[in-house]
Amino acid sequence: MHKFLFLLFFACLTIQSCSEIRKKRAKVETVPSRDWNEIKKDSVLVVLAENSPVSYFIYRGRNMGYEYELLHEFAKDKDIRLQIRMVNDLDEMLNLLDNKEGDIIACNLTITEERQAYLAFTEPHLISHQVLIQRKPENHKELNKKELQDTLIQNIEELSGKKVHVWKNSSYFSHLELLNKQLNLSINIAPTDGDLITAELIRMVSIGLIDYTIADENVAKIDLNYYPNLDISLKLSDDQALGFATRKDSPELINELNEWLLAKENRSTIAEVKRKYFTRKNLTRKANSNYSSLSGNILSPYDEIIKSESEKIGWDWRLISAVIYQESKFETWKTSWAGAFGIFQFMPATAISYGIDTSSSTESQLRAGIRKLNKNYRQWQKVISDSLECIKFTLATYNAGRGHIDDGRRLARKHNLKDSIWDDNVAIMVKNLSHPKYYGDKIVRAGYCRGIETFEYVTEIMQRYEEYKSAFPDISKK
Repeated sequence: MHKFLFLLFFACLTIQSCSEIRKKRAKVETVPSRDWNEIKKDSVLVVLAENSPVSYFIYRGRNMGYEYELLHEFAKDKDIRLQIRMVNDLDEMLNLLDNKEGDIIACNLTITEERQAYLAFTEPHLISHQVLIQRKPENHKELNKKELQDTLIQNIEELSGKKVHVWKNSSYFSHLELLNKQLNLSINIAPTDGDLITAELIRMVSIGLIDYTIADENVAKIDLNYYPNLDISLKLSDDQALGFATRKDSPELINELNEWLLAKENRSTIAEVKRKYFTRKNLTRKANSNYSSLSGNILSPYDEIIKSESEKIGWDWRLISAVIYQESKFETWKTSWAGAFGIFQFMPATAISYGIDTSSSTESQLRAGIRKLNKNYRQWQKVISDSLECIKFTLATYNAGRGHIDDGRRLARKHNLKDSIWDDNVAIMVKNLSHPKYYGDKIVRAGYCRGIETFEYVTEIMQRYEEYKSAFPDISKK
């Protein structure tokens, strides 16, 4: 009987009722349109993501996550970059999207009729359904299948009188409210704030802090690898389509994404990303690591010394970490084809002047690298007053050398651009130093430079820095 009632009510069920969220959303001022043409022009797709294995997380400084990797493959094909902004609150995501501070939402979002009234969705990239997360008894390994089942909730009616914790802005909250109404149940729904997202609630069930929560099956399957004492067998909804969401006024972006998601040549790539996150178990070790934004707050084994040395020069240690990841991905043994070595990729001749060589300890290399960055920064401070611009010029100098950056400034002045602004000014001229028209100019003293590498170097570090800040917002205070 409960199955009949369930199907009857689900035929008219809207999985997420966002009316209350919509009422609370702040009115935003009119801002310029931002669709595919603007994204392509900027070469950046800004993604609003949550901290989860399905959406996005950071492991040892590296971006990971099922939806992130799908979008990364899309961006790679379209020759643009991803800028990830981690936001663990759907209400905030919607406001950021409206304000054009993000281009797309990637947070395991169910496509519903109500959401489609104010969001544009891509074609589904996943099909899933909601399941109950409950804890097996401590002696579950000693029980046979029937004995184990007898200890668990096996149908929806058994939830009556039980307390279920769910994120108040998730689809699960509205789902439980409708279950209560349509099936005349008395489920005790405990709404949680945005800092207790689904992944954390699942962990709390596993360790016994709460008894029940709800998740999409695709998320729950991943978490079973972390928490084998959980059961996810009770299905609470029909199959639901999940997709990426953006603004209604971004039809070109939706078209580009849909073409990519549906293209035959991309099927194997999409299938491989799904296998990586939903089938293979080696992801568990990474996600559960202290070096993961999901489970810990450590970017690398060298955090403490990076913090200490960064504080001495007044830099955010996460920015230094972004530089190191760009140089070596924290791989101390790395040596480039040109002979650059170690965690900061020093060239041997430069390394000598900082008192290190290939046999020096990682700590010595870290101190030398930070000392070099600080030296370059202090030199730029003498000619550029803005501290953020000084940082960008310092990064460019670390990559290409001062001579090429000075050439870029001279060219900027000649072409009526600002010589103390990096983006859209000196950066353009440095990028042009690979063309004879520019490196052959009589005002250029250092000659040819693969300026596109320097341009991308600065851009990628600054983007990674922003991602580190959003993924570890309080880490620098610890």
